[in-house]
Formats: sequence, structure tokens, C-alpha cells
Amino acid sequence: MSGFFGSISKSDCVSDVFYGTDYHSHLGTKRAGMAFFSKSKGFQRAIHSLEDGYFRNKFEGDISNFAGNSGIGIISDTEAQPIVVTSHLGRFAVATVSKIVNIDELEERYMQQHRTFSETSQGAVNPTELVSMLIAEGEDFVSGVENVYDKVKGSCSILILTEEGIIAARDKLGRTPIILGKKKNAYAVAFETCAFPNLNYEIEKYLGPGEIVKITADGCEQLRKPNEKMQICSFLWVYYGYPPSFYEGVNVDESRYNCGAALAKRDDFKTDFVAGIPDSGVGHAMGYSNEKGAPFKRPYSTYTPTWPRSFMPQNQETRDLVAKMKLIPNKSLIRGKKGVFLDDSIVRGTQLKDNVRDLHEAGIKEVHMRIACPPLTYPCEFLNFSRSRSNLDLATHKAVKQIEGKENVDMKDYSDTNNEKYEAMVEQIRKNLDLTSLKFQKLEDLIEAIGLPKEKLCTHCWDGSSYF
Repeated sequence: MSGFFGSISKSDCVSDVFYGTDYHSHLGTKRAGMAFFSKSKGFQRAIHSLEDGYFRNKFEGDISNFAGNSGIGIISDTEAQPIVVTSHLGRFAVATVSKIVNIDELEERYMQQHRTFSETSQGAVNPTELVSMLIAEGEDFVSGVENVYDKVKGSCSILILTEEGIIAARDKLGRTPIILGKKKNAYAVAFETCAFPNLNYEIEKYLGPGEIVKITADGCEQLRKPNEKMQICSFLWVYYGYPPSFYEGVNVDESRYNCGAALAKRDDFKTDFVAGIPDSGVGHAMGYSNEKGAPFKRPYSTYTPTWPRSFMPQNQETRDLVAKMKLIPNKSLIRGKKGVFLDDSIVRGTQLKDNVRDLHEAGIKEVHMRIACPPLTYPCEFLNFSRSRSNLDLATHKAVKQIEGKENVDMKDYSDTNNEKYEAMVEQIRKNLDLTSLKFQKLEDLIEAIGLPKEKLCTHCWDGSSYF
């Protein structure tokens, strides 16, 4: 995932963009960048790697050199951006939150036109540069963005910094959010509304799917009306989103609380304590604990001051140690107890298996795992959610292969909670993780916990139902 923030003000906006972008640090670990425009200095830009440090540390030395009343910033889990380009539309900077499934096809299209790419991303074409080229094919910015909507398979939300203002364009199916904020003499656009309160912005508007707006210091102008269909990613509430944030008017942590409560209502045994796997599992665990009337405790504490969370040593033994360092078990709360643990999801299950082993070594009597969403049976095709090289990296597909003795199995029956194959898959995952019991959220309960109609949510990774 990635996250962006933009601001335009009647005074200098550098500080707002710096801190507003920093509030998106949980969404990316690879690259970050900011771009500003001022009449005296023109376009200015800086990009840094986040693989060996934090956003704030990397950009503190840059902000004193920036100036402008408009700017954008992004935390990216993939490519270096924003991209600054010159075209017949004028000079502009662009940042994207995207996954371009057909990027090879679009690259070949440009190669056939004898076009060139100047930016790279992990040895391949930079997706944001590709988007900027698609925008520049339009007669204006609106038709250029609509060209992106027409050509890109996957998802793409865009911020464009121009000399006249900031253009914000939400993904055509609204898979990722853009929210407009307002305060005296300034406007902002963000992925995460948690960036607004401490910068004194109030939520002004949730952009609709495919909606395009232009913001200046004086106001917001709608350039394209929203589409009727929406497929916003449900995982924003389950995992990605920061607790104080809102999407479509629904708060992240309140939704997680509802998820945990729904799981508790379907459990009928007494536990000694309830705990959340830090960090995103905590909100789910609070909902479970309060609904169940069982004490909420912290048998695990997170410790990250020593290492940036994105730091990844080259040596495998050191990587394992760093991963282990971040969660410290508290034997006093664990030994001889039965515990219910809440987590947002099981993707590969590797880290969870290590956590369960630690709990057993600390003397726990029973480990009951409750997962806030259904099993991930279909790989995400729309967002950079999981970079698994193979479907077999998913805990569900690994379990099904163990059951059936073959790969590439149709997962339809395994996604149906009323099918015995579903129960067999969950049981196999339980055995693989050495759990006393394992239960996943039912899809209908998750949808109710979020509070939006099913047709407005992307639930593809659980039921394979979504579309381009």
C-alpha cells in the first residue's frame, strides 16, 4: 500500500505537507517524496529511501529549503515518487496510490510508439511515470485522468500538483480513499483522515469513486462527477487504516471493535484473558473482551524503538532476531492460562506460527486464535496487499494442497463457510499453527461491522467476487 497528502494554502504549506505526509508512514516502507510549487522557486522535489530510517528523519534537512503554498507528499511501498514532468499540459508533479496489473502491456504499448521511460522501480518501469504519460495523452487533466481510468487494470488514485492548484482523482472504483479537509485559508487532501486533527483540518468531503476535484486556497471545484459503482477495499478497516481514521464516514477502530464483538458472540467458552496481536489486533480484541466480559490483557508487548520497522538486515539469522525482538512475551500473564488472541488476518501465517511457539514456550495452557476477517482464499488483484510469489505462500492454499495433494485447486468451496471443505481447511491451518482452536470471521459479520452495503465493498480476497 501507499498513502499521500496534499495541501494548498494562502500562506506557506511546507509544514502541513511534511507532517501530513508523516501521518501516512504506516502505509509504506520503501520510498517517500514531497514536491512543492512556488512562483519564485517553481517546482521543488525530494525523494528518500525509507529502508534504513523514518520519514521524519530523512526529510528534516529538506524542509528548510522548500517553499510554496501548494505541495504533495507520499509514503510509498513501491516506487520513488512524486514524478515531476513537463508536457503540453504544462509542468506538473504526480503521486499515485496504485497497482497496475497490466503494466507490462502498457509498457509495450509505449515501446511500440518509440517512447522512453526515464524512471525505474525495482528494475522495471516506474508505475507513477507511466501514469503521468497516460495523463499527458489527454487534451486536459480531466481527459488525461479518464485515460488512466480507461487504460489501467487494477487501481489508481492520483494527486496532481500544478501551477494553478492540486487535482485529486480517486480510483474509478474507489478501491482506495481520498478525503478533502478544510481549515481557515487552506485545504488538504489525504488518504488517511488521521492526518487532519492535529493540523487543524476538518473533514469536508469524501471523494466518490472516479471523482476528480481541483482545490485552491479559495475552495474546491468538482471537475468530474463520481461513478455509481464502488468497490472500496474492506482491508482498510480490518488492517491498513490507522485507528482514528475514517473512510466513507466509518471509523477504523470502531469497525474493529465491532469485528471483535461479532467474533465473541459466536464463542461459547470461558477464557482467562483476551489479547490482541499488536498493533492492528488490539482494536479487535477490545471489542471481543467487552462483549465477552473477559479481561483484556497484554501478554505481548511491542518493542520497536531500536529498529525502524522497515529495517531488514541482509543476514537471515539477524532478520529472524529483529522480527522476534519486536514482540516480547510476558510470562507472568501467560503461564498456565487459557487465552483468546485476536489478529486482523492470516496471510502466510509465518509470523503467527512464531508467536504461538513463543506462547507455548512461555507456558501457556491453551491458545485460541480469532481472526477478524474470513480466510484469504483469493490473492488480491487490485492493491499491493500481498507480494506473495506464489498462491502457495497463502496459508489457505498451503492447507488445501495438504488436504488434496495438488496445487491450483478451485477455492470456491473452501470459501463457503457452510461447506465441509471450509471446515477441513480451517482445521488444517489450526494444526499447522499449533493452535488449540481457530475461528475466522464470517463475511456477513465483517460487512455488518463495517456498516456499508456489500456491493460497495471489495471482498475479493475472501470470495473472489470483485472486478476491474
